[in-house]
Amino acid sequence: MAPPSSFLLLPLFLFLFLQSCRLSTSALPSLTKRASLSVENPDDVLVSPSGAYSAGFFPVGDNAYGFAVWFSDPPCSGAACTPVWMANREFPVNGRRSTFSLLDSGNLVLTDAGNATAEVWSSGTSSPCAELSAAVLRLNDIGNLVLTNGSGKVLWQSFDWPTDTLLPQQPLTRNTFLISARSRYSYSAGFYKLYFDNDNVLRLHFDGPSTSSVYWPFPWVLSSAFDRILYNSSRIAVLDPLGLFQPSANYSFYTSDYGVAAMQRRMTLDFDGNLRVYSREPGSTVWAVTWEAISGVPCFIHGVCGNNSLCSYDPAKERRCSCVPGYVRKIPGDWSAGCVPDFTFSDGCVTDEIKFVKLLYVDFYGYDYNPIANTTLEKCQQTCMNQCNCRGFLYRYSTSKPGTFDCFPKIELLNGHNLPSSIGEFFIKVPKNKTFTVDQLVKRTQYSCPPTPEVKVVDMTYSKKGKNGVLNFMLWFACVVGGIEIVVVFLVWFFLIRNQQDVTSAHQSYLLAATGFNRFTYDELKKATRNFSKEIGRGAGGIVYKALLPDDRVAAVKVLSNATTGEADFLAEVSTIGRVNHMNLIEMWGYCAEGKHRLLVYEFMEHGSLAQNLSSPELHWKRRFDIAVGTAKGLAYLHEECLEWVLHCDVKPQNILLDSDYQPKVADFGLSKLMDRGKVTSSDFSRIRGTRGYMAPEWVSNLSITSKVDVYSYGIVMLEVATGISPMTSVHSLESRGDAKQIQLVPWARNKVNELGRTGSRLEEMVDPALKGDYDRKKMEVLIEVALWCVEENKDARPTMSQVVEMLLRHENDG
Repeated sequence: MAPPSSFLLLPLFLFLFLQSCRLSTSALPSLTKRASLSVENPDDVLVSPSGAYSAGFFPVGDNAYGFAVWFSDPPCSGAACTPVWMANREFPVNGRRSTFSLLDSGNLVLTDAGNATAEVWSSGTSSPCAELSAAVLRLNDIGNLVLTNGSGKVLWQSFDWPTDTLLPQQPLTRNTFLISARSRYSYSAGFYKLYFDNDNVLRLHFDGPSTSSVYWPFPWVLSSAFDRILYNSSRIAVLDPLGLFQPSANYSFYTSDYGVAAMQRRMTLDFDGNLRVYSREPGSTVWAVTWEAISGVPCFIHGVCGNNSLCSYDPAKERRCSCVPGYVRKIPGDWSAGCVPDFTFSDGCVTDEIKFVKLLYVDFYGYDYNPIANTTLEKCQQTCMNQCNCRGFLYRYSTSKPGTFDCFPKIELLNGHNLPSSIGEFFIKVPKNKTFTVDQLVKRTQYSCPPTPEVKVVDMTYSKKGKNGVLNFMLWFACVVGGIEIVVVFLVWFFLIRNQQDVTSAHQSYLLAATGFNRFTYDELKKATRNFSKEIGRGAGGIVYKALLPDDRVAAVKVLSNATTGEADFLAEVSTIGRVNHMNLIEMWGYCAEGKHRLLVYEFMEHGSLAQNLSSPELHWKRRFDIAVGTAKGLAYLHEECLEWVLHCDVKPQNILLDSDYQPKVADFGLSKLMDRGKVTSSDFSRIRGTRGYMAPEWVSNLSITSKVDVYSYGIVMLEVATGISPMTSVHSLESRGDAKQIQLVPWARNKVNELGRTGSRLEEMVDPALKGDYDRKKMEVLIEVALWCVEENKDARPTMSQVVEMLLRHENDG
């Protein structure tokens, strides 16, 4: 018989045994099928072979966790670690019972609170295929979390889905991008993005709640000034372990510690909008900035201080924000929300009530309302005073014509900065009865984070099961009272909603009568499109399917994407479209507004889009010229003749459809904007719209948006019709036409036209070879002349669409 002391020591031995088992299974080299990592075990992590990186549950707030990869050399814990990737940055999970698992199907799944139905994130690799039978997840020594099958084939990897950080040897491609964190203490997605645009330029882009704009490289500097190679389809960039970052656009940079091989490095798009490369020595916990995209003047980063505010920078005190005179902060503690006026004008634009306050060394980027060159201060002030939505103006020495001054009225005060390098004087419009002290004009608030971390509290705790008589009685009592309340509320709702339905029905009937459209159910359109099986086009506004309606008419059904408007607003928009009627505009036959579904039913165009037919031999010269005339007529109607003033904002070959006789009809108003006629500017156009290659310069430069953006896009399309060259054409195809220069479509066409007049070069060198010389020379010259007139950089130098129609019609019957 064992001595009594043995029984006393047995619990201690059992505890030590269980502890050793737990420790032996915590730092895992891999995760195999049917295995899981638990949020309740902080040591339950995957570790790379060298120990440089770890993957597991990372704390992002009070009882909130994300599944992440972080640096683990030197060892760290909690917020002291530096995460480089996170699966669920938008949806943190509970600190109890949440798991990260590799299922039998080969799918990686992150579940909340141990509930298999509460799937927060998955890798999407689920498949019954045999290749997933031996799937295993490993974290390698470059920080890449990789899921492979038995033969080593990569099924999924975290490097393909970056968050805000790029590690050495991790490629940034045309399909990937970095998005900043929301703030210093919030890991959710913020407002800044690093990506390759269609010109192969690596850009930093601010996409805020109400505005969007590119701020690096500086938009006013042409890509050619950076020696970028445009239209390079590779679009790839890699930071190497030594500190060289080299994108495929003929642009590269070296970190300040380039060449030191033993450094840990990362490239991060920080919450403040700046792109930085950080380095640290082995064993150190301190990261040093060894390169940054915008250095010295962080106020050039857009969205720093919000609308109607100013950013100033003092190296000793860092960046600061302040409201412009007469404005106050919209949300205390949040500068990104900007400022709002602390005044109202009693009656719109009464000039007797307006005065201007001068601010030195101040400027606001973009949103100029018809800049005026070579003018006086008095005329500039009067222009802003007469324009109701002018918030102020910049008056500065001209950089293009020495000895004169230019005026820049502003309809929005965005991305403002107060810097000694700013030239000119800025005058802000305020009521006359407003007075300002010197302190108010120079008062600024430091742009700094609070001393204590702001954490996102996620209340996901669980109650324990137990019996309590008093509690059970209270619960039953509450249920009975609640049931009675529900019955009463239901009866009140029933009588109220019946009256409301009568009003709503009457309103919808009015809109239906005004448009004359058919209202389809979602099931009807689902059946007509054969469960949305035949896709015939897609764009920014949604996907288009071919359908056969119950009356045997062939139609095109467009399923709108991101349709968040209510039914009443949607029907009002449909009613407005019903009043837009022209032979060169696509005709709408009906709509569906059912639940979350928003669909539009259009006439079907037999020959598809202009883009699909440009290389077709059926598109001979006469048809091309007819398309130019018809498209111009349709746009002229939108701009100048219909009841509302409509900007299309996305004129391109894909949105010009051709009927059975190849007559054009302008389509896809998913990006268009309907406004009151004569309202030339609108702050609603604060986001970049349209398609790269066809977009007017105003979009990138944040200038006021008018109908001239459609004129510019029309000009690009007509150059494409005449030459057969797409604005997205690569350098190689231009070289195959005999032009050895790396040059875009518009300057290439201008050079060719200049050569025609100077050297007598043949027009055939410009014309689309697909025409095989069969075209009317005079009409071709007119078409190219009109197209180049439409693509003038200065929007005021471009014609109206009615002028384009008039010029083309003069020669329509020639030949």
